Amino acid sequence: MLAVWLVLVWLAPSFGWCAIPLFFQCLRQLRPRVALPIAAVLTFAVVLAQIRLAATFDLSLVLGPVGVAVLTAAVFFDRARLLHEAGVLEERQRLAREIHDTLAQGFSSINLLLSLGEPDRAAEVARENLAEARRFVRDLSPIRGTLVDALHRLCPHVEVDGEPYPLSVQTEVALLRVAQGAVANASEHAAASRVAITLSYLGDAVTLDVVDDGRGFDPQAIEPADGRGYGLASIRGRIAELGGTVSVESAPGEGTAVAVTVPTP
Repeated sequence: MLAVWLVLVWLAPSFGWCAIPLFFQCLRQLRPRVALPIAAVLTFAVVLAQIRLAATFDLSLVLGPVGVAVLTAAVFFDRARLLHEAGVLEERQRLAREIHDTLAQGFSSINLLLSLGEPDRAAEVARENLAEARRFVRDLSPIRGTLVDALHRLCPHVEVDGEPYPLSVQTEVALLRVAQGAVANASEHAAASRVAITLSYLGDAVTLDVVDDGRGFDPQAIEPADGRGYGLASIRGRIAELGGTVSVESAPGEGTAVAVTVPTP
């Protein structure tokens, strides 16, 4: 696409302003160390196009495209920051909701059973609550064993492509949290009968794909009816911190596929 655009700009300089959406796509799909040099090429091409169109040279022909490029980058990175903050807030809300629905309700049940003089049933509920508390701690702690082992504990259908190599703790935890969130969505909201996870070790990146055969949803919907879309902001924010990308393919009645790519220097 970039090559075609450069040819169009050379043939008709007015195509220069198409650089803005191309700039956004580069920042969105490529890592910064690749996207920023391409953005510089885009800006240089627009400057040349402006100069070709102008009858006389003016400094604004250079400063204008450069200013637009800087503004575009600022808007994009500010949006990424907002998505990250929204993801953090979503994670807090998720934890608060689960604590309320499990631990808090359990403690209320224990208090009620003790007041009714049923210590045996209260002890049983207490053991269940202890198991829930341990689950929370386990989910929030670094991975026990390898990432592949953790994924196998999470889902029976796990496939590993490529030769596994060591990943940073941050990358392993992020990939596991993404898988946990996607599997939870599939079971809680999508009524999926099967979920499959594929972990691929590439030369300079690792990818994680989580596919389910549930009811699916519209990724473009602002407020998905089944609640599945809210966790996506958390996933994108978490992966954005590592310089990775997230893509979601879904449609009502056609299941959902979540694909995550994280660079591995």
